[in-house]
Amino acid sequence: MSLAVSVVEGVTEVPAGEWDALVDPNDPFLEHAFLAALERSRSVGARAGWQPRFVLAREGPALVGAVPLYLKANSYGEFIFDWSWANAALRSGLPYYPKLVAAVPFTPVTGSRLLVRPGVARQPVLAALIAGMREVADDEHASSIHVLFCPEDEAEALAGADFRHRLSMQFHWVNRAEPYRDFDDFLGAFRSRNRKQVRKERATAAGHGLRLATLEGAALGPAEWTALERFYDSNTDKHGSPAYLTPEFFALLRTELAHRVVATFAYRGDVPVAGTLNFERGQHLYGRYWGCLEERDMLHFELCYYRLIERAIEKGHRRFEAGAQGEHKLKRGLDPALTHSAHWIRDPDFGQAVRRFIAEEAQMVRREVAEYQALSPYRRAGELAE
Repeated sequence: MSLAVSVVEGVTEVPAGEWDALVDPNDPFLEHAFLAALERSRSVGARAGWQPRFVLAREGPALVGAVPLYLKANSYGEFIFDWSWANAALRSGLPYYPKLVAAVPFTPVTGSRLLVRPGVARQPVLAALIAGMREVADDEHASSIHVLFCPEDEAEALAGADFRHRLSMQFHWVNRAEPYRDFDDFLGAFRSRNRKQVRKERATAAGHGLRLATLEGAALGPAEWTALERFYDSNTDKHGSPAYLTPEFFALLRTELAHRVVATFAYRGDVPVAGTLNFERGQHLYGRYWGCLEERDMLHFELCYYRLIERAIEKGHRRFEAGAQGEHKLKRGLDPALTHSAHWIRDPDFGQAVRRFIAEEAQMVRREVAEYQALSPYRRAGELAE
């Protein structure tokens, strides 16, 4: 293949049809519309510390590969934490920033980061994209490249190009081979005590005098769209987190991305007082943002997990991911799952230290996954229903 590699300062410089031809049909976050909404709303850019440096590979005029790459002067909004690396570099007198991150900003969701158009020879495109990232690192004097929440096979491919394969963990719901018929069928796979706990929690959430609803984006009215933005702002304030998503993003969410939105709400009368913003595409559903104006027992579990698992079962989805961290998800039917990233470090001595850290951390992560699996609410193979 004769490939030409170039760098552009945002997905808005690429025709939407060309870009979307590279994207997995189950991934709503790598779609042109989502990434463009982040750029057009100034949710990414110099203000947020996420400056696009997208790598493109073309065969003739055809776009055959791309990397959503960002230049960063901090480590905020990534969810694969490297603050200890930055501090160690500082103590060693090494500059850690700027660095490059291949990821969807503020979105801890697994998806391809080295995008290759289906039907094209994959290995030459991967090699061109990796070389392109290294060229950007040289041009920007970046200390490192971090490919976050990539599939395992992508992390392994990068490991062959001097990247370090790092493990982390999340909790995911995965439909069984013979899909669940409904929520009761799903609970039937639980041990009795765990099944009773879920039913008790759902009854508590339903007993607050609130009206609960799950709505697609097309069914949301002005009150619901306003509430989703308000919930986001209130939750970032509550936790002291940066509010990356601007009011302009929420305006674009309504006009450009509503077809990907699923929201759960609790209403006091006609007023939304709690809810979640989620994204759906193909056979996958992703929980992203929760917020509330009224604190009520078990309402978080009902709106963030149970209603969305119910939605996933109803639609025949294969996967529901509810975001980063949170061991409380385990008893609600989300199992521990390994997530993957890959890291290239310019300084060889510092790179060796990072390699040792990653190897030790991987042992700990695997032990943690095994311990959580032992606490799963699901009945073991051969264990009789109670």
